[in-house]
Amino acid sequence: MGVLVLDIITTAAILFTVATGLMIVLGVMKLINFAHGAFLTLGGYSAYVMTVVGWSPWMAIPFAATVGLFFGLLIEYFIVRPLYSRPLDAILATWGLGIIIGQLITIGFGREVQFVEPPVSGAIEFLDQSYSIYRLIFVGVAAAIGAGLTVLLYFTRFGLNARAVIMNENLARGLGIDSTRVRLATFGLGAALASMAGALITPLISVDPNLGLPWLVNSFMLVLASGVSIPGLAIVSVLLGGAQVLVSTYISPIIGGLTIVVLAAVILRIRPQGIGR
Repeated sequence: MGVLVLDIITTAAILFTVATGLMIVLGVMKLINFAHGAFLTLGGYSAYVMTVVGWSPWMAIPFAATVGLFFGLLIEYFIVRPLYSRPLDAILATWGLGIIIGQLITIGFGREVQFVEPPVSGAIEFLDQSYSIYRLIFVGVAAAIGAGLTVLLYFTRFGLNARAVIMNENLARGLGIDSTRVRLATFGLGAALASMAGALITPLISVDPNLGLPWLVNSFMLVLASGVSIPGLAIVSVLLGGAQVLVSTYISPIIGGLTIVVLAAVILRIRPQGIGR
């Protein structure tokens, strides 16, 4: 039972970490970034590159975040920005970008499954059973990301400007807020968070060109069910992630893989605005 509780906690932390990049882009820009999965994959291959060149696995985290930030800023400036007045086209553009990035990764690295060296290996003893230290690290990572985003959005000038853009972009512009710069910074931050998450989850699984696709679907449903809020995302990560662990453990891993999507759809049917609002 103790290990099951740890599985629920760490799974929730992993889901929260993976979904935050998508949440901040949707929350500020009102844009569903379907390239989120591709940025996760990009982060996974960034970690793989660190393994290949023999650098410390810890370097994979800042390296992946930097790669995601760089490409996120480029994509926002050259591709997404001209489409803000055409929201549907912007969404389709991010979907197409995800496909293109996936194909470029396939060309560069092949379709083979690759493995990444974890920054921390080993296990700790908990109730006479062993548990992965690396999975436990995700609890601290999720808490740090949640706290960092809360401080950024509620205690900095950027956060004040971002919240003004969320509430009324035209009024924010009238007050002298550069909404274009806010959008650029937001998309870059979302891409950096996604790539960093990709590097973090890679040691738990493996790397392949389709790494980000299943995480994209779950992240999308979690963000919608959360009401696009940090506390809401934490709550649904625990509830839906816990349900996934329980179903996978006691019923079937295959059915468990569908749990988040099904329960998120139920939540949205009952409470369309999400549980965080």
